[in-house]
Amino acid sequence: MEILDRTIAPPFGKIGKVDFIKHQEYNLDNGIPVYLINAGTEEVARIELLFNAGDWYANKSLIASTTNSMLNEGTRKHSGTQLAEKIDYYGAFLETEAQQDFSFVSLYSLNKHLGNVLPYLKEVILDSVFPEKEFNILIQNKKQKWMLSNEKVGDLCRKHFNRLLFGNNHPYSLIADEEDFDNLRREELIAFYNNQYKSNLCQIIVAGKVDESIVALLNKQFGGNDWGGSNTNIVKDYSINPLQEMKNYMPMEGAIQSAIRIGKRMFTKTHPDYLSMTILNTVLGGYFGSRLMTNIREDKGYTYGIGSGIASLLHDGMFYIGTEVGANVCNNALEEIYKEINILRTDLIPNEELDLVKNYLMGSYLKSLDGPFALADKYIGIKVYGLDYDYYDKYLDTLKNITSEQMLQLAKEYLDTDSLYELVVGKKN
Repeated sequence: MEILDRTIAPPFGKIGKVDFIKHQEYNLDNGIPVYLINAGTEEVARIELLFNAGDWYANKSLIASTTNSMLNEGTRKHSGTQLAEKIDYYGAFLETEAQQDFSFVSLYSLNKHLGNVLPYLKEVILDSVFPEKEFNILIQNKKQKWMLSNEKVGDLCRKHFNRLLFGNNHPYSLIADEEDFDNLRREELIAFYNNQYKSNLCQIIVAGKVDESIVALLNKQFGGNDWGGSNTNIVKDYSINPLQEMKNYMPMEGAIQSAIRIGKRMFTKTHPDYLSMTILNTVLGGYFGSRLMTNIREDKGYTYGIGSGIASLLHDGMFYIGTEVGANVCNNALEEIYKEINILRTDLIPNEELDLVKNYLMGSYLKSLDGPFALADKYIGIKVYGLDYDYYDKYLDTLKNITSEQMLQLAKEYLDTDSLYELVVGKKN
């Protein structure tokens, strides 16, 4: 029997075109689009209602997230506890999430119980009453979490960094202050709910082992014309007023670590260089074997972890590097971060390293297509930008064909260290 030599890595396999299951599109009687992804082997479904109800549509912090959190805290028919018990009885559960641009309400259920649990989802969406008692409890809980978060240099650095890029009053940089919790009123949530959680501002994404029969169930609950809004095309325009100072420091008494955030505003997924920049970002700090991790964690031992990322929001984007280091090595860590950026801007990436990153990203991409819910997330990731499935074909093509020379030009164009904002929270010596 031949014994494998485990000191030799197996050869990389070449992956051709990746075809994944695409959606079918329907419309409810009132015009709500339903995107159906029929995939998987289990008789389970996720029904996700997406609303134009993120921070972008709120006029101050806390409103979008608190409104979304309170949707299942009580309706005219049932208290929040009763709703939870009735949904749980069928082995189903609800999730709510508010982001900068959108808010989501998601129902997970066995297919055979959808007819029983969808009426409760309808109550949550169409008939929430925002009970005063639950509102007060939620605000106190959020305030306590906020106070604990403000004791962590990493959380403070992450939140305040966005203000450097977008300014104080932009929805992508909303930060709650202590008085915001005390000044928030239940009536503000109700007004936001009445404006934004409307059928004309809603899309429904269904994933699982499902067929078009589910559209009839959805139409029965959500297809009526009694919950449309008056504003079908809400246009919001916010000015961006970044801070003039590029290097910023927030001292924190007693901190034994310092949080570092470095970055700049960047483009969204619709930009022609976005896909290429995600690959360059991976080389720099986008995976465990990245240059930042190899240098600052493995070689220098300054941190347990460091990474970089490119975030595409709907109306803007950003590039960022983040880490926490010992206060006594903060300046050294900053020096090494900028050194790695400058190497990317002056030296070609060796082909062996680039091939490793390409294969890592290909594996991550294939893993991200595993299961119907992952496929639905992939679709949402292009749908909201007005993109189509050829976006992923372009990604694979870019991944296979991008060269070290192209990566060098990208780094020169977008990673000029003079264009990067820097924020340190904690101690800096």
